[in-house]
Amino acid sequence: MKKFLKVKFGLAILFLFTIGVNAEYRLGIDYVEVNNPIPVKKDGVVEVMEAFWYGCLGCYSFEPAINSWAANQDEDVKLVKMPITWQGIHQLHAALYYTIESLKLDPSTHSAVFVTIHKEGNFLQSPKAIQDFLKKFGVAPELTTQYLNSFTVKQKVNRAIKYARQLKIDATPTMIVDGKYYVKTKPNQSLSEMLKVVDYLVEVQKPFS
Repeated sequence: MKKFLKVKFGLAILFLFTIGVNAEYRLGIDYVEVNNPIPVKKDGVVEVMEAFWYGCLGCYSFEPAINSWAANQDEDVKLVKMPITWQGIHQLHAALYYTIESLKLDPSTHSAVFVTIHKEGNFLQSPKAIQDFLKKFGVAPELTTQYLNSFTVKQKVNRAIKYARQLKIDATPTMIVDGKYYVKTKPNQSLSEMLKVVDYLVEVQKPFS
């Protein structure tokens, strides 16, 4: 067992040395290491988190790309999404996100939220507006209210508040790799370039997941 661990550790060091020599992306410039990482499972899967807001135009533009990226990953990479929670409207939209998840509605419902806000001009600024929106998907208004105010949804929103503060997220979309690396957004950076940095960090983390 000890011999196996030594071999694995040696391969990991060799891997890091190799990517360090050929690195296209630099610590402190293209990405930063989080001072207080959030916990992730050590199950052999690299967790990639997108911090987003339904009201963010950049997130709306990014959604097809990040969903396509996730669909093309192997089983050792997992995408999770965390709605941002800066102010009241963000927390309401976060509750909407977790309500859709809790109700197990089709994932296309999230896309419909983006379209409603950015194409139809309905910003879903109140519980009543959210009730009317989810009613189109067969959810009774009283059920929407029940889920929006449920302990489970509130707990998830509070966790998102905690993680956003811990990670010091100040923009959306923001990508976090394995709770440890924060991809820096730079002026005029394309969304595809952001995903390339994510790919690089995923490879960095794979030996340690």
